[in-house]
Amino acid sequence: MSQNFTIPTEVQQLINAEQAYHYRIIPVNNTNDELVLLTDNTNFLQLKSELLILLGLNVTLTEETPENINKYLSTNYRKSSSDRVSEIHYSNDFLEKILVSAKEVGSSDIHFEPYELKARVRFRLDGKLKEQFFIDNDEYPIIVNKIKIRAQLDISEKRLPQDGRITVATDYEDFDIRVSVLPTLHGEKVVLRILSKDTSHIDLASVGFTESELTTYLEGIKKPNGIVLISGPTGSGKTTTLYATLKKLNQSNTNILTVEDPIEYTLEGINQVQLKENIGLDFAATLRTFLRQDPDIIMVGEIRDVDTANMAIRAALTGHLVLSTIHTNSAWATISRLIDMGVPPFLIASTLNVSIAQRLVRKLCNHCKLEQPIQNAIFPSGFIIPTTLTTHYTAMGCEHCYQTGYQGRKAVYEILPIDKTLMDLIKTNTLSIDEYIDEKNIYTLKKNAIDLVKSGVTSVEEVFALLME
Repeated sequence: MSQNFTIPTEVQQLINAEQAYHYRIIPVNNTNDELVLLTDNTNFLQLKSELLILLGLNVTLTEETPENINKYLSTNYRKSSSDRVSEIHYSNDFLEKILVSAKEVGSSDIHFEPYELKARVRFRLDGKLKEQFFIDNDEYPIIVNKIKIRAQLDISEKRLPQDGRITVATDYEDFDIRVSVLPTLHGEKVVLRILSKDTSHIDLASVGFTESELTTYLEGIKKPNGIVLISGPTGSGKTTTLYATLKKLNQSNTNILTVEDPIEYTLEGINQVQLKENIGLDFAATLRTFLRQDPDIIMVGEIRDVDTANMAIRAALTGHLVLSTIHTNSAWATISRLIDMGVPPFLIASTLNVSIAQRLVRKLCNHCKLEQPIQNAIFPSGFIIPTTLTTHYTAMGCEHCYQTGYQGRKAVYEILPIDKTLMDLIKTNTLSIDEYIDEKNIYTLKKNAIDLVKSGVTSVEEVFALLME
């Protein structure tokens, strides 16, 4: 029977990742003010005295093998994603500790969730939520109030949802946090979205396009006017693709205006507007003003309604390049969605440059992925397995990937450039373009997903939903 290396969150949170890796200690139990730690550090006397000063707790040390300590560390603690580990100083403020540690390990969201007996804190890492801390119920309202005060929200209002923003300044980096508070059965649930100001890692060449897809996309965004639409569910990386595009288009001789909710990255040389719907500053109203601001390129965070869609079309017709996102399942479904909203098909045909659909998939860890022969059972029912697909890779888990089997994520794209044939199909409101896609050999999300499985970049499990479509 294989050993379980997961430790309870209540015990795990007593030691932070920096301490665990530095001293090679694993907390496994905490009773009667005595903390039981596993370690492969043989100098027990010195370690014990250092930990007594550091933690203020009596500790009992138990020897464990270096191999098992490595497995415990990688299963329960994440190292900082930066090279600044030695510089991180956790303050005594528990909230500050949570915010800084979430940013350091590369978390995108922090969830504070109250339940009947206690509250928990989860981080979203590579798209999956992982428990990090537990908070006593009597301390939880204090944490929520601290968040509300920093986000300039009303601490007396506990019955209605609230939204706000926090700026966190550390010695080496400033970052923003979007705050959303929701009343639930046992208290207020708070979700914090970490918004990075650093755009140095965002680049069109590295987001996930294949060479031919990138060429097609660049042709679409180099036109002086028209609309470029990116579709996909929440959390599929649409905003990152948009920002990478803006970075590419950002020149000293162009006027770029964006309206967003929220502003996820700040870009030098671009005029960014934060939506404030409560005072009437919505997408459509802002777009109207944009047209009087002599823009070359306009980015609209999301097309949610017919007013915004019509304003975006109008901006494209009057000689501007418009970039935006929309919630649909495929590049062609975007066109049906616009028609359903009430946009005339002939206007879509004459303004749309390129339609893109995208998803994010986790990449298999190169250190531990395991090649296996193909089995029908792992695919969706009815899926016809291509004859060229004979093996696939599965996630195993090692210390490099924190025992998850995956390291990082990449975007999968479906790019549909609008040519003369497609313009005619849009005008006649054609529902299916399967023949056209086969004829032009356009790589759909499904085809690209199969290629990623074939090349061992990701697993069948990760692209299962795409194979069903």
